[in-house]
Amino acid sequence: MWSPEDVARAAVRRQGEGLDQGQVASKVAEAARREQETREQLRTSAASLSGLDGLREDPERLAAVWTARHTEWRRVAALMEQEGWPVYAPEQDVKGSEWAQKRDTARDGALARQAAWQKERQDARDELQAHVWLPADASRRLRAIAARTGLTPEQILAQLAEHVRLTEDGALTAGPFTPQ
Repeated sequence: MWSPEDVARAAVRRQGEGLDQGQVASKVAEAARREQETREQLRTSAASLSGLDGLREDPERLAAVWTARHTEWRRVAALMEQEGWPVYAPEQDVKGSEWAQKRDTARDGALARQAAWQKERQDARDELQAHVWLPADASRRLRAIAARTGLTPEQILAQLAEHVRLTEDGALTAGPFTPQ
């Protein structure tokens, strides 16, 4: 769901809080080294990728994440130097905060869409679709009632089904009702 840049920005904001310029410089160097290592592993044959087999991460995505982390750590180091910050404070990082807000908004939207989709699926499981063959005279009466009420025959039958009750002796009964 998240791009390598999103993953990198979130990690840097989380890990960078309270780090001084020297510590951020160390993070830049580490990210550069890890970026180089993952890129080098991608250039080698598939057999040498066995070192990454234990990871659940795609080696190409892992390399992209480290490239993005390297870029983000460099951005933070430049920002700290430009602003003269002794330590990195994510809440003061305007661009980083904008990105985090967009990411949170996107996540909330995705969670809402997922919840709506799950509810739709649950509702669909609870629904019943039936094909009903009625004798000609019953069909004509149903169509006449539907025409008078402005509903479809299917809507009339659905409303009728809502009023059906099972009696103690197993018979089905529906009391008088007005289609709505």
